[in-house]
Amino acid sequence: MNESRPQFFGRRVLGGLAAGLGVALALSACGGSDPLSNPPATSAGGSGEATSLVVGSADFPESQIVAELYAGALNAAGLTATTKPNIGSREVYFKAVQDGSVDVVPDYTGNLLLHVDKEATEESADDIAGALPDKLPDGLAVAEASKAENKDAMVVTKATAEKYQLKSIEDLAKVCSEIVVGAPATFAERAYGLPGLKENYNCEPKKLEPFSDGGGPVTLKALLEDQVQVADIYTTTPSIADNDLVVLEDPKNNFIAQQVIPLYNEAKMTDKAKEALNSVSRILTTEDLINLNRAVSGSQKQGAKEAAEAWLKEKGILK
Repeated sequence: MNESRPQFFGRRVLGGLAAGLGVALALSACGGSDPLSNPPATSAGGSGEATSLVVGSADFPESQIVAELYAGALNAAGLTATTKPNIGSREVYFKAVQDGSVDVVPDYTGNLLLHVDKEATEESADDIAGALPDKLPDGLAVAEASKAENKDAMVVTKATAEKYQLKSIEDLAKVCSEIVVGAPATFAERAYGLPGLKENYNCEPKKLEPFSDGGGPVTLKALLEDQVQVADIYTTTPSIADNDLVVLEDPKNNFIAQQVIPLYNEAKMTDKAKEALNSVSRILTTEDLINLNRAVSGSQKQGAKEAAEAWLKEKGILK
């Protein structure tokens, strides 16, 4: 994946699931023009009722899919919404929401919190969601967090799980000296990578095998062929379910919660618009993200908008 992958600051140094997720997909969206070149939509008659809302996204498929979900829900609620995909990394799209180039973007709770508060220590979903609103700069806010989550995970094959009796990273620690880990090269330095495994679980792998595809097909091939015994793969990657892989539990929250959440500029966000965004958050699940990612990046090769519309119709949001 590209640098828009959910990223970690401070204790979990800002990285690039947001190098690479909100998803370990080998695809990246293309955009030839400056995604921020259009002027922001304006309010009608100064009433605060926006003539239109612009929904932006980061430059990876899952973010674009969720942006289309938000835009579809806003339009279904009788508002006018358009999408501006492929903006770039969190640093870029966060500024775009601040300056009004876009009105709302999908983000991930843990990394968004660490973006605005590098010293944040919250780890659980509830603690992160509770701390986030007060940490945002003036003019920015978040709607409801969804149950859908995408974050790094330690993943093994079913055969490896059975061989070593692995259910959690705590179990992995008992055989860590025999294990080769497949992950981005930066996993060696990031606080949630090798340092976190050592600090939280006393797990020091035999070796780190670096891959640059963010848990994509190269990493998957190495895992399936036992070149590596554990891999860093994002939790909404379809290859986990498609290959019957095992995600190891993380009882000590080495990888903090990363719920999908709408980040918006308050200037044009009406109660009606917020309710439309919340209608998506209340029912979107991690399984939904996996299936949507599969639809866009798998053999179906649907466009993000097409996949989003199908989901919105299935859930009754779009008639």
